[in-house]
Amino acid sequence: MEISDELICLFSADVRENGDRYTIEIPKREVDTGSVTPGDVYRVALIERDATEAAGDAAGATGSTATTDGPQPPVERGEVRYVEIEDLGKQGDGIARVERGYVIIVPDTEVGERVKIEISEVKSNFAVGEVIDEEV
Repeated sequence: MEISDELICLFSADVRENGDRYTIEIPKREVDTGSVTPGDVYRVALIERDATEAAGDAAGATGSTATTDGPQPPVERGEVRYVEIEDLGKQGDGIARVERGYVIIVPDTEVGERVKIEISEVKSNFAVGEVIDEEV
């Protein structure tokens, strides 16, 4: 599958029936971080989630659940990046977003920090990075 360079965010969402329409909710973070602006018009692509990926997510699999057909993570294990922490996760870890809205979890960071990290773990929908240099 080819992913357009125009892709501004990527997330998973449930489709809900609402009378004679169906609704897909956009996560608040996509609006808060500037990827999506309320009132603007966007093209939406729906990609069916395969059974292997769904089962891996449900089981909390430790390996990548990406298939060769789907989009690959924009980072690799061992890669060094400069990122800005945009948000905090439920457990207090820093959250950075890179290409296509891909999430990198960075423990022991605060919102607004810009840090140099090394990617230590890569999953289909997020990665974990360790700080190697603060105050970049």
